[in-house]
Amino acid sequence: MKGRKILLAFIISAVTLTSGCANGTPKTEEAKSEQKTTEENAAVPIKPITAKAIDDNPYMAKSDANVHQDCYNSDTTDEVLPVDIYPEINVSYEKVNQNASPAVFFDNYGHSVVPLLGGLAIRDINAEETQTIGYFSPKQHDGGGYVIQSSYSFVDENNRLVCPTSNNHVLMLKATDEEGNVLPEFEKVLDIDIKAAAEAITGKTLDQNLLSVVFDYEGNLWFATGGFRIYPERQQQGAMGYISRDAINAILNGEEVDLTASTFVYELTPGEGAENGIASSKEGAVILTNQNCYLLKADNGVQVEWCTPYKSAGAKDSKEGDETTGGGLAWGSGCSPSLTSNLVMFTDNQNPVNLLALDMKTGEKVASTPVIDELPEEMQVSVENSAIVYDNSEGTVSTIVCNWFGAGSAKLADADNDSSVQTYENIYDVNWLQKGNKMVMPGVERVDTIKTEDGYEMKSIWCRDDIRDTSMMKLSTATGYIYGYVQDLDSGMWQFIMIDFETGETVFSMDVSDKPGYNNMAIGMYAGSSGNALYCPTGYLELLRLQDRFVYLPEMPYRKVDLDKAMRNILTQEEFTEDGGNGNVAGWLNTITVENVHPSTTVAIRMKGLAGKTDDFKLYAYGKDGKLTEVPEDLWKIQTEDGKTPEKLSEDTLYEVHVTVEDGGSLDLSDTEKEIKISVVLGN
Repeated sequence: MKGRKILLAFIISAVTLTSGCANGTPKTEEAKSEQKTTEENAAVPIKPITAKAIDDNPYMAKSDANVHQDCYNSDTTDEVLPVDIYPEINVSYEKVNQNASPAVFFDNYGHSVVPLLGGLAIRDINAEETQTIGYFSPKQHDGGGYVIQSSYSFVDENNRLVCPTSNNHVLMLKATDEEGNVLPEFEKVLDIDIKAAAEAITGKTLDQNLLSVVFDYEGNLWFATGGFRIYPERQQQGAMGYISRDAINAILNGEEVDLTASTFVYELTPGEGAENGIASSKEGAVILTNQNCYLLKADNGVQVEWCTPYKSAGAKDSKEGDETTGGGLAWGSGCSPSLTSNLVMFTDNQNPVNLLALDMKTGEKVASTPVIDELPEEMQVSVENSAIVYDNSEGTVSTIVCNWFGAGSAKLADADNDSSVQTYENIYDVNWLQKGNKMVMPGVERVDTIKTEDGYEMKSIWCRDDIRDTSMMKLSTATGYIYGYVQDLDSGMWQFIMIDFETGETVFSMDVSDKPGYNNMAIGMYAGSSGNALYCPTGYLELLRLQDRFVYLPEMPYRKVDLDKAMRNILTQEEFTEDGGNGNVAGWLNTITVENVHPSTTVAIRMKGLAGKTDDFKLYAYGKDGKLTEVPEDLWKIQTEDGKTPEKLSEDTLYEVHVTVEDGGSLDLSDTEKEIKISVVLGN
């Protein structure tokens, strides 16, 4: 037994206070969102932590460029997420795809990129009915015969979509013009048969299919073959390697390229293959196979900087008499490698499962510890999602791992199964999809890897044995919370939850539905850049988004401000000062558009986390010149929810900033008549 803090189910009693329930009796969603008291709304404080330490990849978009957030696979965002300010759940209905969008990532313009008809599309996922703006469908635009593997697609620095396909090609799709306007039909600007090139170079037939791709920091496109379960004893031939940046540039310029001269391949030992995504850092590309972890560099060939083997108990499946019918997804690790500048983090698949930390430069195992190892003996553990990895830049790396055992289909064990095919039917257990999270095993744990004078040590910070989550949780540094989507097994209710990063306690939950179809299907949580939306796909035809109603019109309380046009973003002290602010930035930048307004309209913005004397605060607004100016005192005020003006502010209280805006006035950024747009931030 490790000296860890086990947080059992009874601590969820705290959730009852924050979710607006009394004596276990749920209120309506309207009551939850509109009738909370000041005390209840302040129950979830803002607990920001330092921004994640990551070196931006110059060849990838600076947005949430892939399903794991970035090329480090951190699953950590610096964007603001909902913090229980009159929360509500909104939905975009799907009428084209079989399911709500199972993967969402974003381009540099904030467009949401999602799967559509076997391809990729830019769609309005906030519309009541999800609307397609532009798309590429292999069946409709390219003769069909394949689908795009969206799980390991990403957006590059020029806003092109880079996509592996089920027929072993990699495509680059131009989705927008130079001004960011979406093309109704995406233009295919690159199409490379990676498998054919690799086979021509090696002279061998590759038994495994293309699984994942990533750009390194020099723009080389790395690839790996494999699937979600690769059995060593089946001796399938796999490979990994890269296509040079020079070749990619030449193809984009319309030149003929000899791929055999510009593709570089490393043959894997038969039976070895990748089972998840690739990561990259300034040091190179990190590929985790079912047996080894590699750091690879491009040097006119594949240069293996290091190769570190690890052990696995092999494919884990349910036994006769178990509560579960599925198992693990992988034979080896099960998770994508997650990086910091100095470390590679991943789990093995032993009994118990261990979290490993490797030195980025040498591949040396510098620390390890068992995780989720205190469950009853009959509860198996397999960590199948990419772990959340957060580097605070001060010598501590926090890793959050989650048990997914039971989610994997038993059919993955079939000898003829191609586990690279990314469909629900192929990958996941049908009973879990239909019956919910009682068919998966619990367990979420935070482990810190701490730099010491003697090296590194690992320490369990908290462990939850009552959470069954398959949503690929998301950490927000702006709020200090981990966001998930779980099912309450007593009520059957699917819920959004917030977990305190520091303590592991559930501080907020909000019911969605008790219908089986609201299973989130082992897909990620997606943040975007609005600062007021957390997206969660479901097995039903609904893409959910959790939002705060942090803005309203006090003169017209019947009016509902469009939350999709209300943003909260981090404004750094440097940006605040450079743009004209005086003193210290004191809160988030709030950018709000209100339509059909009266000539003079007061906008009320609900805020948490304010402290100090009220008179010390000033409100700054951006003008059309991009500079901040102080808002005159007679146009704004800070008050409590009951209309009182406090002398001193407490960070545990929810306040309202009221600002009066003239349509077409100096604070109005919109040129549209009867529409105002403001962008304001507090300073002190």
